[in-house]
Amino acid sequence: MEIGETTEEAVRRESMEETGLKIKILGLIGIYSDPARDPRGHIVSVSYLAKGYGNTNYGSDAQSVKVFAPGELPQLAFDHLTIIRDALKIKARYDKDHIEA
Repeated sequence: MEIGETTEEAVRRESMEETGLKIKILGLIGIYSDPARDPRGHIVSVSYLAKGYGNTNYGSDAQSVKVFAPGELPQLAFDHLTIIRDALKIKARYDKDHIEA
């Protein structure tokens, strides 16, 4: 996050910078703050369920960008698999409650 930026603004900006995708935030997945979740230090993640639009294009912090089906994910760092699992549970509830035209 940048100073003066909301978490929602930050996730939209970071998504565009790192993947080239504009996103529509659908809801909050959770806040992950266990001090031991990242060996580099106490890192807090605010995670959102979002729908991406546009064409992928990796940014300055990434070597590449790929889209994976949930069952085809590569090995993930730290507690990121937990975050993905939490997101999939929320997405299932979201899909049940929202029908897209």
